Amino acid sequence: MATQTVNGKALEFAFLQSLNHSLSGQTNVQLIDSPQLHTAKNAYLSLSQEVQQKMIAGANAGINTIIQLEPCLLNGNGTLQLSILPDSAGQAGDVRDVLAVRSAQSWQLGISCKNNHTALKHSRLSATIDIGYSWFGYNSTVDYFSQITPIFSELSDLKGPGVLWNQISNKAERYYIPVLNALVEELWRLDRMHPGQIPQRLLTYLLGRSDFYKAILKPGRKTTELQGFNLQGTLNQVSQGKRPVLRMQQFRLPTRFYDIHFKSGSDNTILIVCDEGWTISARIHNASSAVEGSLKLDVQLVGLPPNLFRQTLAW
Repeated sequence: MATQTVNGKALEFAFLQSLNHSLSGQTNVQLIDSPQLHTAKNAYLSLSQEVQQKMIAGANAGINTIIQLEPCLLNGNGTLQLSILPDSAGQAGDVRDVLAVRSAQSWQLGISCKNNHTALKHSRLSATIDIGYSWFGYNSTVDYFSQITPIFSELSDLKGPGVLWNQISNKAERYYIPVLNALVEELWRLDRMHPGQIPQRLLTYLLGRSDFYKAILKPGRKTTELQGFNLQGTLNQVSQGKRPVLRMQQFRLPTRFYDIHFKSGSDNTILIVCDEGWTISARIHNASSAVEGSLKLDVQLVGLPPNLFRQTLAW
């Protein structure tokens, strides 16, 4: 596995281990054995003790705060089952990595673990991928495909002889900018065709349909940033008469695009500015050193609702 993948899997294990150690002895906990648990554990054990200790310290900071937000972790009916979700869950739109479940209460809590990065998606673009359908459930327009097909056909032709990206001059002007312009125009077109639907479906595509906590470990700063995405109102609930020590608000998905434009000074990044405080950054890039018939988007949230629960925890 690549270093970033190893670190990501190891962090999942650190959070699972922190949850298990923090709750065992205080409630009935069951650790669910699975292939993904073994993968995460092996990734964790492959790291140096120093890195392991930093991951555990960062995970403990996040879990200690989540326990104050979620009384059902300690006060609930039945067994609390802890598990790591398979990668296929992410491909299906579930961004959570670590899951705590009380089946007797039909209650669950998910954590998305990020090691020193905040990317939400790495979506692929090509002449055959219908981003309208995969992102929003509405088919992309003929105009969109007519714009992007010649560009990706040219890239496919370059793939045959094994051309490398560093051999191509003006790649931004030839490929990045035209594809992003086509994407911007398609977002506006679909928004006109389906009023009020595209902004919220874009966020649902990026965040999934389940509420969750995002924990971003920043080892260099010795901090964990914790964010609570309480879109459905399932987080921070009273359990068996116990109220959360810390409180958070529910907030809304966007329904309007205010603006979609290139980031100032950039030829590979667009900003999608929505109502309710949401701003999305989408950076286009080549996924490998060799030219392929597709490109990727690194998608991040750079603007968040003002009432989002967000804490930076030192450790």
